[in-house]
Amino acid sequence: MTPSRSEFLTVRGLRTHVRHWGRDGAPKLFMLHGWMDVGASFQFVVDHLEGDWHVIAPDWRGFGLTERSGADTYWFPDYLADLEALLLHYQPEGQVDLVGHSMGGNIAGIYAGVRPARIRRFVNLEGFGLKSAVPEDAPGRYATWLDQLQAPPEMRGYPTLQAVAARLQKTNPRLTDERAAFLAGHWSARNAAGEWEILGDPVHKRASPLPYHADDIMACWRRITAPVLWVEAADTNMWLWLGGREAGRLEVDRRMTNLADVTAKMLPDAGHMLHHDQPAMLAALLDDFLGRGR
Repeated sequence: MTPSRSEFLTVRGLRTHVRHWGRDGAPKLFMLHGWMDVGASFQFVVDHLEGDWHVIAPDWRGFGLTERSGADTYWFPDYLADLEALLLHYQPEGQVDLVGHSMGGNIAGIYAGVRPARIRRFVNLEGFGLKSAVPEDAPGRYATWLDQLQAPPEMRGYPTLQAVAARLQKTNPRLTDERAAFLAGHWSARNAAGEWEILGDPVHKRASPLPYHADDIMACWRRITAPVLWVEAADTNMWLWLGGREAGRLEVDRRMTNLADVTAKMLPDAGHMLHHDQPAMLAALLDDFLGRGR
């Protein structure tokens, strides 16, 4: 495996973990993980990159080794502010290359529209977004949030790292034993009870009281001036969050029309965690689209 190194810095008051691969001084490539994932999750893709890159992959607040917020709710705009702080720290001037998976793709897509002059290339890995909320959903959404505040959320404990790896393979049967073992070691840590617990703040499991307005996100996407590489997995389950496969396909295609300069690719034999399932194919797409380290 390509060796990596860890760094901790304070980002907007939280001790934040950042994983690095590659040569200092090489062109920087920022990789942003999804919900309940960690920056180390990009290891398999990095292993196949042929370009000369300095890959920088933070753990978002409340995930991995980054400090938890201590609040009872995580607010999505904080991720945008965290991303800007990280970019200002590592590349205060010039344009940046962003790769975002799932939630990370959502964050990067909004940011690319809010700060279009800062983005050279943007790669969206299944960062489709969610089904758009309607006003009638509001009472139930607020009630769910209030109800969930009454009981502290918990993460399940696992007796061994092997049990964590088995849980990952249950979710994604494409994971080899080797990859599952690697991910388990970065995805979990021993808790006070001696069990292995997922490195994600259980508060993330709570429903958000804020609606997801797709039209607001599309307004940001329409302001993106950078070329966009849009990568989907042939066997994704993301349709579950978009109203089903048929309606979801139509909505994803509609959302893509808001990107002025987009190249769409489909990875075969891959699920939503496509960076685990087809890392070599994905790395080749990244090298070609981003310019193999320019």
